[in-house]
Amino acid sequence: MGKLFVIDGTDGSGKQTQFKKLQQRFNEENIKYRVVSFPNYDSPSASLVKMYLSGEFGEHAKDVSPYIASTFYAADRYATYKKYFEDYYNEGGIILADRYTTANMVHQAGKITDSLEREKFLDWLWDFEFNLYGLPVPTKTFFLNMPPDYAMHLMENRENKFTHDAKKDIHERDKSHIVDSYNAACSVVDKYDWCEVNCIKDGNIRTIEEIHEEIFDEIKKYI
Repeated sequence: MGKLFVIDGTDGSGKQTQFKKLQQRFNEENIKYRVVSFPNYDSPSASLVKMYLSGEFGEHAKDVSPYIASTFYAADRYATYKKYFEDYYNEGGIILADRYTTANMVHQAGKITDSLEREKFLDWLWDFEFNLYGLPVPTKTFFLNMPPDYAMHLMENRENKFTHDAKKDIHERDKSHIVDSYNAACSVVDKYDWCEVNCIKDGNIRTIEEIHEEIFDEIKKYI
């Protein structure tokens, strides 16, 4: 079996920045790897995810059951795994993933306020993706802990394809969802033995390089 390393966090936590930084580092170190990003927008398997995020099933994230939304993402992951990286992974390859099942553990679990119901959902999700679909369990998940106030400030100022709030997806434009997702993530870090990477130190956002070095130092333990 191979190794699967996942970068995850709430919206605005710097996932893509750290994902690209990790690819650059692997190239410099001559470490062979493949990358995957979820949702896989280049594949037809992400069609239902796109519809969900664009608000076709409801204008707010909580309009759609976490169970139903999770099935959209899981199907996309299954199709991507079977078509693009199953053989490589089974032959011992290293996979770097920008989000994974872990994202559902953050975004969808955040819709559930009752702790017992949230645990029920998480147990269902684990069984659904890792047992029923047979997707690989991450070797290590890195949760970028960027508190909501900082994340929302970064999202307001970053340069990306979204220039107006209406063009953001239903997760990104719902501030309460960002807070709920963050709280859910913090509650499952220990449950799943994620590597929590604190992005704030002494009230300031740590540098990209500092955060990267912490992630890479941990990865080196497994490769």
